[in-house]
Amino acid sequence: MNQYVRNLNRMEFVVTWACTGKCKHCSEGDHAVSGKSLDEKAAVRAVREVADVFGIESLMTFGGEPLLQWKTVCSIHAAARESKISSREIITNGYFTKDMDVMRTAVHELGQSGINGLLLSVDAFHQETIPIEAVQQFAEAALAEEIPVKTNPAWLVGTDADNPYNRETRNILQRFENMGICSASGNVIFPSGNAKIHLKEYFEAGMEPENPYVEDPKDIRAICIGPDGDVLGGNIYEKSILDILSGYACL
Repeated sequence: MNQYVRNLNRMEFVVTWACTGKCKHCSEGDHAVSGKSLDEKAAVRAVREVADVFGIESLMTFGGEPLLQWKTVCSIHAAARESKISSREIITNGYFTKDMDVMRTAVHELGQSGINGLLLSVDAFHQETIPIEAVQQFAEAALAEEIPVKTNPAWLVGTDADNPYNRETRNILQRFENMGICSASGNVIFPSGNAKIHLKEYFEAGMEPENPYVEDPKDIRAICIGPDGDVLGGNIYEKSILDILSGYACL
């Protein structure tokens, strides 16, 4: 086994970079509603092949807004469940259609796919462009399908920092707490993409903190497959994921 990936225990999929929000804190910059999306069959094949060889403990889907491609999301999580991956989570802003029938159908299929953790991105930034009432309806539908739901806010500067954005985020979280939905720790905004442009006054000039999401290239614990199929210098549309992992070299 390749020494650099011997401790691999997590898979992540960026289902699409397309998004329904236009968040000023987004580390990836602006997203278009259209764009390339992950190939469903290739993603499912990658899950099964990796889980057959490695002790994968957790899998997550996110975006962009992953539920713009909810059928692909369901297929990925169903494959994870069949492969006995214990933690199967999705991060979503909960707003991917205006059609309530489509929303309820999608949520039902999510429940059937075996998702056992739904992290709902709600905060002052998302709710500038995403209607909170629609997100609450989505959350209610998820709870009805017995999908565990937590809010997953983005905090500016820090979780305890006092600024207008964090104060509004706390107000929004209270609305979900009133529904019986508690909050996960969330994340502290990293100064890149839109955040570096629109929120620059909150970051110290000349300081570039370490990105908390970067893997140690000599000890890969998690792989993230993008909507174009890219991962670790290879592409699952062109090559087996196991061949990519076997050939990975730390440069």
